[in-house]
Amino acid sequence: MKAAVLAEELRGNDYPGRGIVIGRSEDGRYAVTAYFIMGRSENSRNRIFVTDGEGIRTQAFDPSKMKDPSLIIYAPVRVLGTKTIVTNGDQTDTIYDGMDHQMTFEQSLRSREFEPDSPNFTPRISGVMHIEGGKYNFALSIVKCGDGNPESCNRFTFAYENPQNGAGRFIHTYTGNGNPLPSFEGEPKLVGIKGPIDGFTGLIWDSLNADNKVSLFTRFIEIRTGKYESRIVNKNV
Repeated sequence: MKAAVLAEELRGNDYPGRGIVIGRSEDGRYAVTAYFIMGRSENSRNRIFVTDGEGIRTQAFDPSKMKDPSLIIYAPVRVLGTKTIVTNGDQTDTIYDGMDHQMTFEQSLRSREFEPDSPNFTPRISGVMHIEGGKYNFALSIVKCGDGNPESCNRFTFAYENPQNGAGRFIHTYTGNGNPLPSFEGEPKLVGIKGPIDGFTGLIWDSLNADNKVSLFTRFIEIRTGKYESRIVNKNV
Protein backbone atom coordinates (compact mmCIF):
# COMPACT_ATOMS: atom_id res chain seq x y z
CA MET A 1 0.00 0.00 0.00
CA LYS A 2 1.32 3.42 -0.94
CA ALA A 3 1.50 5.93 1.89
CA ALA A 4 -0.63 9.05 1.52
CA VAL A 5 0.89 12.50 1.99
CA LEU A 6 -0.20 13.69 5.42
CA ALA A 7 -0.29 17.36 4.42
CA GLU A 8 -2.60 16.54 1.49
CA GLU A 9 -4.89 14.48 3.72
CA LEU A 10 -5.25 17.43 6.09
CA ARG A 11 -5.64 20.10 3.42
CA GLY A 12 -8.29 18.03 1.67
CA ASN A 13 -10.57 17.99 4.73
CA ASP A 14 -11.58 21.30 6.28
CA TYR A 15 -12.98 19.56 9.34
CA PRO A 16 -11.40 16.24 10.34
CA GLY A 17 -12.33 17.15 13.93
CA ARG A 18 -9.80 15.57 16.26
CA GLY A 19 -6.98 13.45 14.91
CA ILE A 20 -4.21 11.09 16.00
CA VAL A 21 -1.09 10.18 14.05
CA ILE A 22 1.23 7.44 15.33
CA GLY A 23 4.25 6.06 13.51
CA ARG A 24 8.02 6.02 13.22
CA SER A 25 10.55 8.63 12.11
CA GLU A 26 12.37 8.38 8.79
CA ASP A 27 15.65 7.38 10.45
CA GLY A 28 13.92 4.76 12.60
CA ARG A 29 15.16 6.26 15.87
CA TYR A 30 11.90 7.68 17.15
CA ALA A 31 8.36 6.64 17.88
CA VAL A 32 6.24 9.56 16.68
CA THR A 33 2.81 10.81 17.63
CA ALA A 34 0.64 13.85 17.00
CA TYR A 35 -2.76 14.84 18.36
CA PHE A 36 -4.78 17.82 17.18
CA ILE A 37 -8.15 19.34 18.00
CA MET A 38 -10.42 21.55 15.93
CA GLY A 39 -13.62 23.41 16.71
CA ARG A 40 -16.67 24.94 15.05
CA SER A 41 -18.38 26.41 18.13
CA GLU A 42 -17.06 29.17 20.37
CA ASN A 43 -16.95 26.69 23.26
CA SER A 44 -14.82 24.21 21.31
CA ARG A 45 -12.47 26.91 20.04
CA ASN A 46 -11.97 28.35 23.53
CA ARG A 47 -9.23 25.84 24.42
CA ILE A 48 -5.50 25.38 24.69
CA PHE A 49 -3.17 22.46 25.42
CA VAL A 50 -1.04 22.68 28.56
CA THR A 51 1.58 20.31 29.97
CA ASP A 52 0.36 18.01 32.75
CA GLY A 53 3.10 15.79 34.18
CA GLU A 54 4.43 13.63 31.34
CA GLY A 55 1.27 14.27 29.33
CA ILE A 56 -1.03 17.15 28.47
CA ARG A 57 -4.55 18.36 29.21
CA THR A 58 -6.99 20.75 27.62
CA GLN A 59 -7.80 23.99 29.39
CA ALA A 60 -10.16 26.89 28.76
CA PHE A 61 -8.32 29.80 27.17
CA ASP A 62 -10.88 32.24 28.60
CA PRO A 63 -12.60 30.59 31.60
CA SER A 64 -15.38 33.20 31.56
CA LYS A 65 -16.53 31.92 28.15
CA MET A 66 -16.54 28.22 29.04
CA LYS A 67 -20.08 26.81 28.81
CA ASP A 68 -20.03 23.00 28.95
CA PRO A 69 -16.68 21.38 29.83
CA SER A 70 -17.96 17.78 29.79
CA LEU A 71 -16.65 16.70 26.37
CA ILE A 72 -13.91 19.24 25.76
CA ILE A 73 -11.84 19.33 28.98
CA TYR A 74 -9.77 16.15 29.44
CA ALA A 75 -6.23 14.74 29.37
CA PRO A 76 -5.47 13.67 25.77
CA VAL A 77 -2.03 12.26 26.62
CA ARG A 78 -0.87 10.25 29.65
CA VAL A 79 2.16 8.04 30.23
CA LEU A 80 1.99 4.70 32.06
CA GLY A 81 5.49 3.26 32.43
CA THR A 82 6.62 2.27 28.93
CA LYS A 83 3.24 3.10 27.39
CA THR A 84 2.06 6.45 26.00
CA ILE A 85 -1.71 6.82 25.68
CA VAL A 86 -3.24 9.32 23.24
CA THR A 87 -7.01 9.84 22.89
CA ASN A 88 -9.67 12.38 21.99
CA GLY A 89 -11.51 12.29 25.32
CA ASP A 90 -11.61 11.24 28.94
CA GLN A 91 -11.21 7.61 27.88
CA THR A 92 -7.49 8.36 28.31
CA ASP A 93 -8.11 7.85 32.03
CA THR A 94 -10.16 4.69 31.38
CA ILE A 95 -7.31 3.15 29.38
CA TYR A 96 -4.71 4.26 31.91
CA ASP A 97 -6.62 2.74 34.82
CA GLY A 98 -7.43 -0.46 32.92
CA MET A 99 -3.88 -1.08 31.76
CA ASP A 100 -2.61 -0.24 35.25
CA HIS A 101 -4.74 -3.19 36.43
CA GLN A 102 -3.32 -5.58 33.80
CA MET A 103 -6.14 -5.17 31.29
CA THR A 104 -5.34 -4.86 27.59
CA PHE A 105 -5.91 -1.70 25.57
CA GLU A 106 -8.96 -3.28 23.94
CA GLN A 107 -10.39 -4.61 27.21
CA SER A 108 -10.00 -1.21 28.86
CA LEU A 109 -12.22 0.42 26.24
CA ARG A 110 -15.04 -2.12 26.57
CA SER A 111 -16.68 0.06 29.21
CA ARG A 112 -16.85 3.09 26.90
CA GLU A 113 -19.01 4.06 23.92
CA PHE A 114 -19.06 6.95 21.44
CA GLU A 115 -19.65 10.47 22.76
CA PRO A 116 -23.28 11.33 23.67
CA ASP A 117 -23.37 14.43 21.46
CA SER A 118 -26.44 13.75 19.33
CA PRO A 119 -26.81 13.95 16.34
CA ASN A 120 -23.05 13.62 15.68
CA PHE A 121 -22.30 10.78 18.12
CA THR A 122 -18.60 11.60 17.80
CA PRO A 123 -16.35 8.50 17.74
CA ARG A 124 -13.86 7.94 20.52
CA ILE A 125 -10.45 7.49 18.90
CA SER A 126 -7.56 6.19 20.99
CA GLY A 127 -3.97 5.06 20.59
CA VAL A 128 -1.29 3.45 22.72
CA MET A 129 2.45 3.32 22.00
CA HIS A 130 4.56 0.66 23.72
CA ILE A 131 8.34 1.10 23.79
CA GLU A 132 10.43 -1.36 25.77
CA GLY A 133 13.80 -3.04 25.34
CA GLY A 134 14.46 -1.23 22.08
CA LYS A 135 11.24 -2.56 20.55
CA TYR A 136 8.23 -0.52 19.49
CA ASN A 137 4.64 -1.31 18.62
CA PHE A 138 1.39 0.62 18.72
CA ALA A 139 -2.35 0.19 18.44
CA LEU A 140 -5.25 2.43 17.45
CA SER A 141 -8.94 2.11 18.25
CA ILE A 142 -12.21 3.67 17.20
CA VAL A 143 -15.47 3.24 19.09
CA LYS A 144 -18.32 4.60 17.01
CA CYS A 145 -22.06 4.73 16.56
CA GLY A 146 -23.37 1.96 14.31
CA ASP A 147 -24.56 3.61 11.08
CA GLY A 148 -26.26 6.46 12.88
CA ASN A 149 -28.13 4.19 15.30
CA PRO A 150 -27.27 5.21 18.89
CA GLU A 151 -28.49 1.81 20.13
CA SER A 152 -25.58 0.20 18.25
CA CYS A 153 -21.88 0.57 19.11
CA ASN A 154 -19.12 -0.60 16.76
CA ARG A 155 -15.60 -1.26 18.09
CA PHE A 156 -12.46 -1.60 15.99
CA THR A 157 -8.86 -2.07 17.13
CA PHE A 158 -5.81 -2.04 14.83
CA ALA A 159 -2.41 -3.25 16.05
CA TYR A 160 0.93 -2.48 14.36
CA GLU A 161 4.12 -4.34 15.34
CA ASN A 162 7.58 -3.06 14.45
CA PRO A 163 6.25 -0.18 12.30
CA GLN A 164 8.29 0.76 9.26
CA ASN A 165 10.55 3.80 9.12
CA GLY A 166 8.99 7.00 7.81
CA ALA A 167 5.42 5.74 8.02
CA GLY A 168 2.49 6.16 10.36
CA ARG A 169 -1.23 5.68 10.72
CA PHE A 170 -3.73 8.53 10.83
CA ILE A 171 -7.21 8.32 12.36
CA HIS A 172 -9.63 11.19 12.92
CA THR A 173 -13.19 11.66 14.08
CA TYR A 174 -14.91 13.00 10.95
CA THR A 175 -14.59 12.39 7.22
CA GLY A 176 -15.52 16.02 6.58
CA ASN A 177 -17.81 18.87 7.50
CA GLY A 178 -21.56 18.35 7.67
CA ASN A 179 -24.65 18.27 9.84
CA PRO A 180 -24.58 15.74 11.35
CA LEU A 181 -20.83 15.25 11.06
CA PRO A 182 -19.96 12.01 9.21
CA SER A 183 -17.77 9.62 11.23
CA PHE A 184 -14.40 8.25 10.15
CA GLU A 185 -14.61 4.90 8.35
CA GLY A 186 -12.16 2.08 7.64
CA GLU A 187 -8.63 1.32 8.80
CA PRO A 188 -6.42 4.21 9.95
CA LYS A 189 -4.78 5.73 6.87
CA LEU A 190 -1.18 4.92 6.02
CA VAL A 191 0.71 8.22 5.83
CA GLY A 192 4.32 9.31 5.50
CA ILE A 193 6.22 10.70 8.50
CA LYS A 194 8.63 13.44 7.43
CA GLY A 195 11.39 15.42 9.11
CA PRO A 196 12.53 16.07 12.67
CA ILE A 197 10.00 17.10 15.29
CA ASP A 198 9.86 20.81 14.41
CA GLY A 199 9.37 20.13 10.72
CA PHE A 200 6.74 17.49 11.44
CA THR A 201 4.90 19.82 13.82
CA GLY A 202 4.99 22.72 11.37
CA LEU A 203 3.74 20.57 8.50
CA ILE A 204 0.68 19.44 10.43
CA TRP A 205 -0.17 22.85 11.89
CA ASP A 206 0.21 24.64 8.57
CA SER A 207 -1.95 22.02 6.81
CA LEU A 208 -4.93 22.23 9.19
CA ASN A 209 -7.80 24.52 8.22
CA ALA A 210 -6.93 27.99 9.52
CA ASP A 211 -10.45 28.79 10.73
CA ASN A 212 -11.10 25.52 12.54
CA LYS A 213 -7.77 24.46 14.05
CA VAL A 214 -7.35 24.95 17.80
CA SER A 215 -4.33 23.08 19.22
CA LEU A 216 -1.65 20.56 18.29
CA PHE A 217 0.64 18.27 20.33
CA THR A 218 3.56 16.27 18.94
CA ARG A 219 6.08 13.94 20.57
CA PHE A 220 9.18 12.08 19.36
CA ILE A 221 10.27 9.24 21.71
CA GLU A 222 13.71 7.74 21.24
CA ILE A 223 13.10 3.99 20.95
CA ARG A 224 16.48 3.01 22.36
CA THR A 225 16.30 5.13 25.54
CA GLY A 226 12.66 6.19 25.99
CA LYS A 227 13.65 9.85 26.21
CA TYR A 228 11.27 12.22 24.44
CA GLU A 229 10.79 15.70 23.04
CA SER A 230 7.38 17.35 22.75
CA ARG A 231 5.84 20.40 21.12
CA ILE A 232 2.57 22.24 21.79
CA VAL A 233 1.04 24.75 19.39
CA ASN A 234 -2.07 26.73 20.37
CA LYS A 235 -4.04 29.09 18.15
CA ASN A 236 -5.09 31.00 21.26
CA VAL A 237 -2.00 32.63 22.73
